[in-house]
Amino acid sequence: MNILVTGANGQLGNEMRIISKEGTDKYIFTDVVEQEGVETTILDITDFEAIRKIIAEHQVNAIVNCAAYTNVDAAESNEALAEILNAEAPKNLAKAMKEVDGWLVQISTDYIFGKEPYNTPCREEQTGAPTGVYGLTKLHGEQKIIATGCKYIIIRTAWLYSEFGKNFCKTMLNLMATKSALKVVFDQCGTPTYAWDLATVIEAALKKPVAGIYHYSNEGVCSWFDFTKMIAEYSGQKDFDIQPCHSNEFPSSVTRPSYSVLDKTKIKDTFGIKIPYWADSLKVCLNNLGSLK
Repeated sequence: MNILVTGANGQLGNEMRIISKEGTDKYIFTDVVEQEGVETTILDITDFEAIRKIIAEHQVNAIVNCAAYTNVDAAESNEALAEILNAEAPKNLAKAMKEVDGWLVQISTDYIFGKEPYNTPCREEQTGAPTGVYGLTKLHGEQKIIATGCKYIIIRTAWLYSEFGKNFCKTMLNLMATKSALKVVFDQCGTPTYAWDLATVIEAALKKPVAGIYHYSNEGVCSWFDFTKMIAEYSGQKDFDIQPCHSNEFPSSVTRPSYSVLDKTKIKDTFGIKIPYWADSLKVCLNNLGSLK
């Protein structure tokens, strides 16, 4: 296949770059800016004609859309921009792929849930009830993709981290190197997702694509506090002072989901995959960062 990856300079996009070196598929990596040391084609996914042009030029069979407006707090005051990047741009990709009968893999989020209280893992058919603009615009993106009638695979994920870019894992490592103590929320529960693991699932799904909405994170459940404690233990700082706190101790313009664990039964059954436990994948990432002790 000829696979175009948007947002290629982000966490997931960089993992897709690594994946691309192992198979026979041809990958075209795009972003709105270049990244030093790697080949990147400039593509603005808000420009429908630019999308059509690059699809024709490379005879693209599938698009993996890793691009999004992901600043959850800033989205509250930038709703129009978030809607363009998270809803209208994915619609452009979907329309363009429908024209060539190709596949669109859209990365969505656990933030489409959260307003309704629940304490069991979220399934794909569960009605989305976002708590903020970010989740709402990502939900709109899902709906607009489906409405085009293209062949789509929508994967909702959560708590993404990797060796690349800014993420919770790297932030905690930096804070533990510069602070004497940390307070981390314990009343938000979900599951971390190692971006490499998600990239391997995307690759598997494209080999035998089955249209639909799927959930993917690593296995298991934890709070941000638990996640931080494990980062500290695995990086040789198990005695570092980390204390649990409530979310309201860190005021925010948006309420984050208090429980957004994703049920992965459908993606496992459909594509025959085995999902790693979150703590095991954290070890792999920390080892790659040179932080595993």
